Amino acid sequence: MMLRTVATAATAVSLALALSACSGTTKESADRGSAKTGTTAKADPDAPLRKGLKLAFLPKQINNPYEKIVDDAGIAAAREFGGTGKEVGPSDAGASSQVSYINTLIQQRQDAILVAANDPNAVCGPLKQAMRKNIKVVAYDSDTAKDCRQLFINQAGSEEIGRGLVRHLGEQIGYRGKIAILSATQNATNQNTWIGFMRDELKLPRYKDMKLVKVAYGDDADQKSFQQTQGLLQAYPDLKGIISPTTVGIAAAARYLSDSSYKGKVVLNGLGTPNQMRKYVKDGTVGQFSLWNPEDLGYLGSYAAAALASGRISGAEGETFKAGRLGTYTVGKDGEVVLGKPTVFDRGNIDRFDF
Repeated sequence: MMLRTVATAATAVSLALALSACSGTTKESADRGSAKTGTTAKADPDAPLRKGLKLAFLPKQINNPYEKIVDDAGIAAAREFGGTGKEVGPSDAGASSQVSYINTLIQQRQDAILVAANDPNAVCGPLKQAMRKNIKVVAYDSDTAKDCRQLFINQAGSEEIGRGLVRHLGEQIGYRGKIAILSATQNATNQNTWIGFMRDELKLPRYKDMKLVKVAYGDDADQKSFQQTQGLLQAYPDLKGIISPTTVGIAAAARYLSDSSYKGKVVLNGLGTPNQMRKYVKDGTVGQFSLWNPEDLGYLGSYAAAALASGRISGAEGETFKAGRLGTYTVGKDGEVVLGKPTVFDRGNIDRFDF
């Protein structure tokens, strides 16, 4: 499904690069290293992947079906290279809800922590502590602040996602009318970055007759997202379109629209999984939506963490590593690795996908 790409310097969420890796360094001696890397050793691209690596995935929330797909794929990938993986995390997507889990993972001496941050800064303190103990930190899906991890596994170019969703919606509503955005949490790094590019795209002349009237937040909770959709349409009965760049939000919005008088009148676009959205595409509630392959995102994250923990890479721009069946990837500016371009799903292709 996905086209493999290398990271580019253009993505706005690109964050800070690491200077070293763990080759020949113990976790105890690593405490003398920098907070960013935990060691001063140089990367060795020919180093073998260490056996028995322990990887922990920390999603935004443990019951998010999209992140379950990502994490399960990453855990399966760990088994391919002789490691083990697990998923731990909070049941809510609050800004600081992940902190206690990071502290526990540090105590458990994990080799790598992979985190989809609910807030770019709230998790920084414990993540820096993890790096001082030579635990590698890889952000995926939603980035941390730039000095709180070695790598960011970006699902697709953030500018491409944000601008693309506006372009698709504009085409669907004839570039005219009021629109709204149904986001996840107010502090989610990925959501806010995409929304920033959406706002920039809307400033172009072609969108002069489109107006963004509201950004609502469903907190990646199904019922709240459903209620926020209802509230948007009550407040703006002449709304022409909604963009929901969150899999929980778009599914909840589609469920509301499918049983309302707004079905076929309000265009819904955004990011969702085919299995969530199939019935809404087939019943005419949703014309199209987008997403990358979440299994590939978790798989890539797992191999990237293993390369870091084995000393193959440090997170420096230009380094390359092999990610199993996905092939070779290059670390871009500020430690970013981009999975690939998102796929647009519609009635014509949705049955070809099962995730």
